[in-house]
Amino acid sequence: MTAVSWSFLLTAFVICVTPGTGALFTLAAALGRGARAGLLAAFACTIAVIPHLLAAVTGLAALLQASGVAFQVVKYAGVAYLLWMAWATWRDTGALRIEAGDAPATRRAVIVSAIGVNALNPKLTIFFFAFLPQFVPTGTEHELGWMLGLGAVFVLMTYLVFVGYAVAAASLRHQVLTRPRVVQRVRRAFAACFVLLSGRLALETRTT
Repeated sequence: MTAVSWSFLLTAFVICVTPGTGALFTLAAALGRGARAGLLAAFACTIAVIPHLLAAVTGLAALLQASGVAFQVVKYAGVAYLLWMAWATWRDTGALRIEAGDAPATRRAVIVSAIGVNALNPKLTIFFFAFLPQFVPTGTEHELGWMLGLGAVFVLMTYLVFVGYAVAAASLRHQVLTRPRVVQRVRRAFAACFVLLSGRLALETRTT
């Protein structure tokens, strides 16, 4: 492998393992509803990253970067969604409430919420727009192919990291659920994290 490839893999891995909204949602889903819900959340959060990658590769990120109105609309929709997630989690309602069942409605709620968590984050599109070109070899005639390939590797790595989070959280689920006070504290901690993430997103600008 080339130095560029190793540099990309290392940088991408550090970014993937750094907890964000997708990782937080996956952890909460696995703790609240079990391993299957956690794996569903990992898959749905990863799927929601793909449109951002395609938007960056096709140049839509440049439009989002240039249009202050478009960026602000998407950004504050994401902020509102995260605040709603925080409120629902605090009240033990919504997609992350503690449940033992695995009904179809439960699975749908996890998938829809997981997609919403990452889909409403305009910084993901701009991140890909700024991140991927740094690792495309200079002078190549296949820039689009390189960006798609690097993006695919990043998405796969994201999924594997999220799966790791889900499995780890699910393995601790029994210990957490047998302690009601711990359940309450964990739920409120996740709610607080969603609030913090919404605040961080609200402060984001179009510059990267």
